[in-house]
Amino acid sequence: MPHDRQHAHLHALTRTRERRHRLAHEAARLMAEGGIRDYHQAKLKAAERLGIFDDASLPRNREIEDALREYQRLFQRENVTALRRRREAALRAMEFFNPFQPRLVGPVLEGTADTRSPVALHLFSDDPDAAPRFLEQHGIPAETRSRRLRLDRERIADVPVWLFSAEDLTFDLTVLPLDGLRQAPLSSTDEKPMKRASATQLRQLLVQEEILGYEADNDAPR
Repeated sequence: MPHDRQHAHLHALTRTRERRHRLAHEAARLMAEGGIRDYHQAKLKAAERLGIFDDASLPRNREIEDALREYQRLFQRENVTALRRRREAALRAMEFFNPFQPRLVGPVLEGTADTRSPVALHLFSDDPDAAPRFLEQHGIPAETRSRRLRLDRERIADVPVWLFSAEDLTFDLTVLPLDGLRQAPLSSTDEKPMKRASATQLRQLLVQEEILGYEADNDAPR
């Protein structure tokens, strides 16, 4: 009997793992093709489509993000160009906003950006008027919004956001106080500190991409 129970347990685990895998890839497909931005919404819609409703089979957001990256690589080659273009534009924007010690965040850094993704930057200043004043001084019309961020496990804050267009792209600037440089806000994807990159780190990432692309072109069959 113990052997039978162990076998049944392993079978159940394997079945759950397969379901999680299917759900992650279906959620990724819905995000890639349907323009859904919210991981939770994509997860629930995928579960409904596949008729899988047990919580244990629901994938983590990071699993969906990995599946989304893979889906884009296989089926949406135009996103490779879109991602590169946005990363290069992000670097130029970060050089422009250098007084605010900018950091790149979001899909453009994570590698899941598509042709609809904005370039998201965090800017840092203890003067709430510094960023809009800087935009105005440079003749950049921008739309203001507010965004709720979880700064850490205890603190939630509504922070100012500025949106503007340049190079036929949308730029999304979240302005945080200077002490926000020490620790990134928590990601809505996995509740861990957001991944962020400085201009130097983004430059290194672009160089690595270029090397990998060059090697892939040389390894391709003639």
